[in-house]
Amino acid sequence: MYPVNNRYLKVESPPDAKYSTFTFARAMYSEGGFGFGRGGDYLGDGGPAWSIDYPTADHHMMLVARRLSVLDACEWGYPISLADPDLRRFPFLYSLEWGHAALTNDEVEGLRGYLQAGGMLMIDDFWGSFEWENFQLEMERVLPGRPIVEIPRDHVFFRIYYDVKGPIIQVPGAGEGRAIGAGIPNVQTWQRDGVTPHVRGIFDDKGRLMVIIHWNTDLGDALEWAEDPYYPLEYSRFASELFLNTIMYALAY
Repeated sequence: MYPVNNRYLKVESPPDAKYSTFTFARAMYSEGGFGFGRGGDYLGDGGPAWSIDYPTADHHMMLVARRLSVLDACEWGYPISLADPDLRRFPFLYSLEWGHAALTNDEVEGLRGYLQAGGMLMIDDFWGSFEWENFQLEMERVLPGRPIVEIPRDHVFFRIYYDVKGPIIQVPGAGEGRAIGAGIPNVQTWQRDGVTPHVRGIFDDKGRLMVIIHWNTDLGDALEWAEDPYYPLEYSRFASELFLNTIMYALAY
C-alpha cells in the first residue's frame, strides 16, 4: 500500500492474482482526527476503522460466493479509496464502522460519482444513536436530500438469491457471539443503545437501491469468525445470505 499524490492510498494487487469477473471491494475512508493513520500500517482489527475484520471476512465471503453461487469470485479482496477513480470498476463496495467517519471532499465526490454511476454501497457494523447521527451527516454530504428508509420486507433485495424471511437477526460482536455459542447465559447482543437491528436503504430516482445499511449489527464478524467452532452457525448463515443478496442485487441492477 502506498500514497498517491498525497490524496489517497492505493493497494497493489498480489503478484499471483488471477483475473476474475467479480472482486470484493472494501472502501477506505478517512475518520475524524485519525485519517488513515490509526494503528500505523497495520490493517485489520486494531487498525484503521475501515479495515476491521480485514482480510478474513472478505476472503470468507468470496469462498461462500464461489461455493454457493455461480460467481467467478476473486479469492482476495481489494481495499480501495473512495477518492480513487478506479472505484467505478467495482459494482459492489463494502464499508463498515462509520461511527467516526469524516470523509474528505475528494472522498465525498468520489463516492457520490460512484453511486450515481450505478455502484452499490453496503454499510455494516455501526451501533447506536451517536454513530447513526455521524453516518447520517456524512451520507447527507454524499447524497444531499436523499432520504434513508427502511427497506420493505417484500422488496426484491430480500429474495433476489436467498429468500430471507422472518425477523432481522441482530448479529453481535465476535466476543458476544462466541459466548452465546459456548452457552453462556444472558449475553447482550447489542452495543451502546443500538438495541434493534435495521436494514435501511437509499434509493435513486428510478427506484434502484444505491446504499444498503445494516445498523446495530455486525455481519462482518459473522464472516470473520465463521470457521470458529464456538461461533453460532445461525449468525454466519444469516450474514452470508445478506451479503450474497447484496452482491447479486448490485450485479443485476
